Amino acid sequence: MWNSLQLYAHYFKIQFHSAMEYKTSFILTCIGQFLVSFNVFLGVFFMFKRFHNVSGYTYSEVMLCFGITLMEFSIAESVARGFDTFPSMIANGVFDHIMVRPRNEILQVLGQKIEFTRIGRILQAVVMFSYGIMKSGVQWSLAKVGTVLFMLLGGAALFCGIFLIYAAICFFTLEGLEIMNILTDGAREYGKYPVNIYGKKVLFICTFFVPYALIQYYPLLYLLDKGAWWYTLLPAGGFLFLLPCYGLWRLGLSHYKSVGS
Repeated sequence: MWNSLQLYAHYFKIQFHSAMEYKTSFILTCIGQFLVSFNVFLGVFFMFKRFHNVSGYTYSEVMLCFGITLMEFSIAESVARGFDTFPSMIANGVFDHIMVRPRNEILQVLGQKIEFTRIGRILQAVVMFSYGIMKSGVQWSLAKVGTVLFMLLGGAALFCGIFLIYAAICFFTLEGLEIMNILTDGAREYGKYPVNIYGKKVLFICTFFVPYALIQYYPLLYLLDKGAWWYTLLPAGGFLFLLPCYGLWRLGLSHYKSVGS
């Protein structure tokens, strides 16, 4: 375990030094990531200028929800970007090199790409979340602060699991399936509102199949004093979701055939 952490730290330093080789490009990309998320923020802002609530949720409550979801996605995208570029690793034979090394394949794939420029998106999420904290009227306690941290960790784990599924499917298709973007970028977009506003069927799917609601909707209800205390435990579903994702990865790995030299 310690050796794995040391190896990932080494990958981290390499990727960071690589990003800092072109500081102007890095800064401009971070600004671009911030502005892209800011456009979404403006869309929500102008909608609430016309409609003062959505399914009973106020603007500040939606900002609280969207800020948390965007942070979860951005953290996952930063550390799991290697899975997103996995089709090119297979096509270029990079994964063949990974397979012959005496280290865990997932760790090596993660180390191939660490997206530091996503800090711009994370900063935008922090701005929205901070606004939600100040304006939503939530009575903060140690339990609620812990709930937010658990939501962030569980949400990041959930999105990492979806990226892992995307990579695992590539073992069978050799190319990434764009439909998976519905579960990643799509989730980031419709995650700006609590899941229940999309209807009971969507809420059911997002509770028992791809458990977005466990790391967003139910804990949010607890923060807003609209849900039971045990909703604080539900973000653990994000970690449990990693189990079937890892199972699919192992299945795909067992069917992998080298692309040759």
